[in-house]
Amino acid sequence: MNKCKVFVPYGGLGMGISDESFHRAIAMKPDIIATDAGSTDSGPYYLGNGTCKYAREAIKTDTKRMIVAAHELHIPITIGSCGTCGVDDGVDFMEEICREICLEEGISVKVAKIYSELSRETVYEKLVSGKIKPLEPAWELDKETISKCSHIVGVLGAEPFMKALEEGADIVLAGRTTDTAVLACMPLLKGCSPAAAWHGAKVCECSGTCTTSPQSGGIILTVDENGFEVESPAEDSSCTTFTVSAHLLYENADPLHLVEPGVVVDVSEADYIQLPDGRVRVENTRIRKTPYTMKLEGSGPSGYQTMTLVGIRNRIVLEDPVGWLAKLSAHADRKLEALGYDPDTYSYSLRPYGYNAVYGGDVPKGYIPNELGLLLTVTADNQETATRIAKVFNPILLHFEVAKNTPKPSFAFPFSPAEVEKGKIYEFRLNHVVELDDPFELIRMEYVTICGKEE
Repeated sequence: MNKCKVFVPYGGLGMGISDESFHRAIAMKPDIIATDAGSTDSGPYYLGNGTCKYAREAIKTDTKRMIVAAHELHIPITIGSCGTCGVDDGVDFMEEICREICLEEGISVKVAKIYSELSRETVYEKLVSGKIKPLEPAWELDKETISKCSHIVGVLGAEPFMKALEEGADIVLAGRTTDTAVLACMPLLKGCSPAAAWHGAKVCECSGTCTTSPQSGGIILTVDENGFEVESPAEDSSCTTFTVSAHLLYENADPLHLVEPGVVVDVSEADYIQLPDGRVRVENTRIRKTPYTMKLEGSGPSGYQTMTLVGIRNRIVLEDPVGWLAKLSAHADRKLEALGYDPDTYSYSLRPYGYNAVYGGDVPKGYIPNELGLLLTVTADNQETATRIAKVFNPILLHFEVAKNTPKPSFAFPFSPAEVEKGKIYEFRLNHVVELDDPFELIRMEYVTICGKEE
């Protein structure tokens, strides 16, 4: 029976794992080490700016452990969404780290680099040809929106990884990739069940998240011709039918169907079977082919921001934060208008952390917080305007009255100066798919050899 064992050490490259769990997984003799290195979870900044979210030293530490172990086992490594956002520079950034490691460790490898960043011109050509469709809740695309994107990436499926592995790559470094493709590629290449490969990859994309102790890290996915099994290498962690089945709810609007490039995975009749030693087996997942599409992600600048944080302990304010903030906002609006600020050139928000800043809804009746952290965020077309408006708020946030005929209060700024300039901010502008006849149509592949030792 065709079988493939995939070790997923990290939910994201740079997040780390204990040495004990890592070495226990390596002792289980995986056929490949695969990990995701990026996401849109942290918002549009990283794609818009083209930079990496995690610390370079953390990424290098995690990558070094993978390269050394893979070299000892003579198995490949696949890394998707390099540099967080998957732009071309992110792939080159990871090559640089791999090169440093290989030179330090005396290891020679063949590296496949898969680029998926797209030019605005290419995207516009696809738009004109009628090949681009919006994903909910996105809007119809136009040339102006495309032109406002500083970076656009296509989200890779499994096919480029499979080609790179077939052509002997020891390390595959890819641009923006579906979280599952980077795991599913080797089981698919080895002739395992496609349904099980994709379903298992979805379950294990975030490493130990599908276990009873997610922070322990690491997961082993074994795919065969009839299904897949999942087990944790950590001693204090196990997999249950609940933790494994529940992961289909993670970052997925439909808990029974998973859409990937060219396929839809159907888990509505899947059987989750609890096995000894904290393992779970899954069978009867189904799959169907669909027209091949590649998701497009784009981000571009949308202004500048300045923030101010103030701490509040006044009991009158805490009894009715919403009412007090409404009065404060009305006062600030009048003052800004009197100073000549055009409300169409800026916006601001006041979020009371400790009350309802996170979810924005009504709090339980009678709830009075112990204290508030009031966060002011001002957005404008330029940094100077955002900071000037934040400074207009400064005396208001410090001494705004709590009630008529009461002494003037004092609140607490934790920083001096109180205004913190965030700089340029970004927003997502593309959440669409492009229809392709060929999975390789919009990507570029390059092979390089890193000689870490004399041959």
